[in-house]
Amino acid sequence: MAELIVLYKTPKDAAAFDKHYFENHVPIAKKLPGLRKYTVSKGQVVTPAGPSPVHLVATLTFDSVAAMKAAFASSEGKATAADVPKFASGGVEMLMFDTGEV
Repeated sequence: MAELIVLYKTPKDAAAFDKHYFENHVPIAKKLPGLRKYTVSKGQVVTPAGPSPVHLVATLTFDSVAAMKAAFASSEGKATAADVPKFASGGVEMLMFDTGEV
């Protein structure tokens, strides 16, 4: 399996971010070809030392990094990526990797 971790930094307007994210972005992203699982953080995102600059963490699971790259090359993937600047005013960081159990 492979995962995409999306770290959405604290936006200018958290309520507007949440509204757009859950009403618009999630339905678009759920159409990504090959998407196996889509989870998001609930509540405040913190570090062991306290507050975090991250507002929301999304984890999208695919069969492989290759499948993930293919998903984002699709029309659904392009629509998902094009939507991000519409609500992620605090910035976003994306991490892609294959997973393995230890």
